[in-house]
Amino acid sequence: MQIREMFREVVRTLRAHGLRSFLTLLGIIIGVSTLVGVVSVISGLNKYVKEKVFALAPDVYVITKFGIIRSREEFLAALKRKDIDIGEYQRLTQLLTKAETVGAQTSTRLAVKYADHRLADMTINGTTANFGAMTGVDILEGRYFLDSEAQAGQQVAIIGWDIKDELFPQLDPIGRTFTVGGVPFRIIGLVAQQGRTLGQSQDDQVYVPLRAFQNNFGVRRGLGVFVKAKGGVEGVDASVDEARAITRALRHTGFKDPDPLSIVTAESLQDLWRQISAAAFILMVLIASVSLGVGGIVIMNIMLVAVVERTREIGVRMAVGARKRDIRRQFLVEAALLSLAGGVIGVLIGSALALGVRGFLNFPSQPGPGIVLLGLVLSAIVGMAAGYWPARSASNLPVVDALRAE
Repeated sequence: MQIREMFREVVRTLRAHGLRSFLTLLGIIIGVSTLVGVVSVISGLNKYVKEKVFALAPDVYVITKFGIIRSREEFLAALKRKDIDIGEYQRLTQLLTKAETVGAQTSTRLAVKYADHRLADMTINGTTANFGAMTGVDILEGRYFLDSEAQAGQQVAIIGWDIKDELFPQLDPIGRTFTVGGVPFRIIGLVAQQGRTLGQSQDDQVYVPLRAFQNNFGVRRGLGVFVKAKGGVEGVDASVDEARAITRALRHTGFKDPDPLSIVTAESLQDLWRQISAAAFILMVLIASVSLGVGGIVIMNIMLVAVVERTREIGVRMAVGARKRDIRRQFLVEAALLSLAGGVIGVLIGSALALGVRGFLNFPSQPGPGIVLLGLVLSAIVGMAAGYWPARSASNLPVVDALRAE
């Protein structure tokens, strides 16, 4: 029997027993759609996180009060630490000999206003002049503020795309003055549009000089200190060791006591995300495996029923010269094609879910050809595995008994 004939037989069976066929393929459809949908989201999110969220350069690390929190105990311990203040930042700037440059950042949430337009709860960042270059702030128009402007505490600002779009929809914002928390600032730069992730806009940001921030709003959350290691990526470990020793000395930390501050590197952020995404991937594989396993068992049962229903057909084929391997191949291919039909439906549903997530929730998900191929190959493999026992049973039927079957 040719592949085309087998395919026609599968289609005929599906049409003749519509409900049974749907229930047969349901496990495969759920498993493949879960696989395609979740892998599409995880892959897209991995790419987005690597390019956008973890904006630290490989040779830049952050000294911070909280750092990476993995448990409630770590959070409570971090709460007890003192904030990094301006004086401590200045001491670190003087003492870090293995740092090429040292910057600082703090933030708060305030309203911004221009003319009759007002936006509440925008993220206001107070930074040093080198912060933009160290974290890769993408300036679309204008510029970041200079060190001289930062030292003088000039009230200048760089705004995100949402603020430009809402406050200056038809205007060039560069050179215009708006208010941040009621304080006037002159706009000198516009950040390129970043979009949204996890439903949260990345374009509601304002960057102002740290001294101007401190003079007008205070430093309520403490500082994060950004350090660019001397010697590039190769110098990060030595610079981190020096920073750890200096922070312990500045805070008079005992030899056996834990570090008084956390140090976050680009590598540690990537490692954390890999752990999170790997856990999500393993969970998805378990769910998909259960669905595919159930689907395979159902297909095997249906194929065993088909062997019984077609016993006389099998006997006739063997009587006219069909070999056992021909019978086995026929049922294996039929099972694979049946499962593959469920795989195609699952791929379509999973791809639609991934595209829907991207459209409605702004997740950066994208079903690629590799993911689609993986779903189809897995469904075909499950079908062949499920069809092995029925195919063997069919090929081992005695010819005389099969011809006598009604």
